Amino acid sequence: MSAIVLNEKFEKASELALPESFNGINPHNLWLYVKSYQASIRSDTASAKTRSMMRGGGKKPWAQKGKGGARAGSRRSPIFVGGAVAHGPNTGRNYDQKINKKQKRIALKCALEACATAGKLFIVDSIDVPSGKTKDALALFNTLNVRDALMVKTILDENTYLAFRNISSTYVIEENELNAFLAATYRSIVIEKAVWENLTKEG
Repeated sequence: MSAIVLNEKFEKASELALPESFNGINPHNLWLYVKSYQASIRSDTASAKTRSMMRGGGKKPWAQKGKGGARAGSRRSPIFVGGAVAHGPNTGRNYDQKINKKQKRIALKCALEACATAGKLFIVDSIDVPSGKTKDALALFNTLNVRDALMVKTILDENTYLAFRNISSTYVIEENELNAFLAATYRSIVIEKAVWENLTKEG
């Protein structure tokens, strides 16, 4: 497995073999990370009213005895139509799922390795569009001949951000924003050389 090295025009220049640490990773690590990531961004909005939150129901529906049916104390009981919900969902639930730092790094390597296997992992010296024009950014992207791309820069400058902002099939992020979920979401990844060196320096 190897990554494709690009020149400043995003044309293929050579190939770079992936380190040994990228080989033989169990894809289950990536699945666990994606599951944890999606759980962490889950919105806690599910809520149902209990009896104490309902209006009305102060009057006893019918007499305790003599009706022949079961006794009832309030029309807001969960057994009545229009009543409260018993054991319903409520806010305050913690959906977070723990995953350690080592497993996060392994999951990212797994996502990058899958991208390299498909021939869609690119390394370039710099991702820069000094003009800040979308047409210039689009020209670089079209050179890759891919469906979509995650662009990873060391530091994202304003002109490059403006240039890629309106291209829906690209997403530019800084090095510290890179994670296995984003890497697995996009079909191709373009990484600056400095970022790649930081990812692989631990072996």
